[in-house]
Amino acid sequence: MKDFWLSCGHHLLDREAGGGLVVTDEFLKVYLARPELTPPAEACVVEKTLHAALLADPRRVVAPAEIAAIADADARENWQVMIAFRDRLTRHKTLEAAYLDIVRTGAKVPHIFLNQLVHVILRNALDGCDDPFVLRAGELFFRTQRMTLHEGALIAADEETISGTSGVPVSPLVSMLGIPPEAEIDIMSDDNADHYFAHSDLFHVALDLTAGRRGGAALAEAMRRWIGHMLGIDVQIEPLTELREARLTWYVGLDGEGSRIGDLLWNGEELDEATAARVVGLFRLTFPEPGLVIEKVRGEPVYLILAMNDDKLLRFKPQNLVTGLPVRHLEAVT
Repeated sequence: MKDFWLSCGHHLLDREAGGGLVVTDEFLKVYLARPELTPPAEACVVEKTLHAALLADPRRVVAPAEIAAIADADARENWQVMIAFRDRLTRHKTLEAAYLDIVRTGAKVPHIFLNQLVHVILRNALDGCDDPFVLRAGELFFRTQRMTLHEGALIAADEETISGTSGVPVSPLVSMLGIPPEAEIDIMSDDNADHYFAHSDLFHVALDLTAGRRGGAALAEAMRRWIGHMLGIDVQIEPLTELREARLTWYVGLDGEGSRIGDLLWNGEELDEATAARVVGLFRLTFPEPGLVIEKVRGEPVYLILAMNDDKLLRFKPQNLVTGLPVRHLEAVT
């Protein structure tokens, strides 16, 4: 089996009988290696002592007074955020359960931490997948994409990679694995797709999301696997080339702009040309088991709407797929 996304740290985690990811001390220590938490030479003795103690025992109870005694205000804030996040992860049986708790309760978690959770959980959901197109489509779940028209095709490229802002790795694992900070961008095709596995942590492959092409189907499959893993339900997702005369009984915006467009359609408004041009993908989701769906939607499809913003950025929100579906049974992971 080909491995991929090593930088998410999935190899540092255990798995419980149901397939969920179980937090380990090794995984927690990666957070302690982040530059925000590694005490600089001028740090006070309290901060250095706390950091050393947690490296020895990452699950050690940290009293609020210990953090309050740290001299630097920014360091105090970083430690408060980190310990709160660590405690949230460790009080759940699996990372999947912790993620569900975060998105359902609206807990305040740094965006970078949430994306890292999605990264490693989706790696688990896609374990064994050998389709590079599906894996590349999965990158949309946790990395912002910049959309552009290229020779009539709608292309998604990693925003950090093409903007040159990825010189400082967001994860210490990237440095540990020796991954270079910059890479050339190429569009995934049948000719180069197999190379994805050797370079999956570079995020330097663009994806064609033009309606009716392979990228849309690949994203549909990634979403299907995500829903199945998180909610334990089987769904079918079909990419569409257009949305005509559809009964919009239920819809899910896959990002902020998609939600706004869905609201317009729900209220019977016509999309102007500029708004319609922002739509990146339309999908029809159906439930093979009607009994899983609330009565209002039973027998009707759910439409998924993906769109870019005014700056042509695409910020996918995978949490909408686990909080926005009209299903009765929501407890797949604990």
